Amino acid sequence: MKVLKKLFGGLNMTWPKLILFAVIAGVYTGLINQVPFLHDTSLTDPAIYFDRWILCGILIIMNAKSNLDSALKCFVFFLISQPLIYLVEVPFLGWTVMGYYRNWILWTILTFPMGFVGYYMKKNKWWGLLILLPMLVLLAGHYGGYLGQTVFSFPRHLYSAIFCAATMLIYPIAIFSEKRVRIAGVVISAVLIAAMTIWVIIKPPVYDTDILYSGGEQGAVFDDTYQASFTDPSYGTLSIRYEEAIESYMVHAELRKAGQAEVVLKAPDGTEKHYGIDIHRDTFEIEQK
Repeated sequence: MKVLKKLFGGLNMTWPKLILFAVIAGVYTGLINQVPFLHDTSLTDPAIYFDRWILCGILIIMNAKSNLDSALKCFVFFLISQPLIYLVEVPFLGWTVMGYYRNWILWTILTFPMGFVGYYMKKNKWWGLLILLPMLVLLAGHYGGYLGQTVFSFPRHLYSAIFCAATMLIYPIAIFSEKRVRIAGVVISAVLIAAMTIWVIIKPPVYDTDILYSGGEQGAVFDDTYQASFTDPSYGTLSIRYEEAIESYMVHAELRKAGQAEVVLKAPDGTEKHYGIDIHRDTFEIEQK
């Protein structure tokens, strides 16, 4: 508890420290995002999602001296850190990567009013929880997304899912000292976490795509008299459909987990063709065996 009190209100967040914090956060995120074997993992999630940046914003708010100090420091932190991420990536990806910064400009501008309003969470009133609530809902959405990705390609994004759930429970405890407000915040967070967990269990993620088409690069020729299946049904389901736009039959897949699987294409006479497929979260590679 002493550590939480120190982090959420006991830090001397001077301007030089804030600027150094922003530079380190931006450079680290840009560099870690260029490590190939870390792609699509928890370590590169901050380059896409908000959860770690929410923590940065709340730490700045809770250690600010006034509402204006909170607003200015939040704005400057994100004004420095976000473009730095893309500038660091320029030597690896070229200047076109700066086009993605457009998606963050509006959020950077909004950090000023959010920092101003967020400062009033420090007043320890029930309406402080209302200010925090949108962040809890946003984190719950991220938690559900991360958990779904973990289910699809375990253990990827597991750390991110745990991080979101943990911070959702920690924020009310660290921000509020009024017992009823704190308990209400923890209960709200727990309900959101439980709801998203149940949702992922009921509606697990599915990667919906076409993996083969008749006459394509893999040399498969088939029609709707053929049968397509996985040797291991846990990878998902396959079906054959006709696509009028290209006048060809397609093997359509509803993929339910990542990994290396085997696809069997069975002709009406019983002959089979086998294909190896390497499934990722939103891409795949397939070749005839």
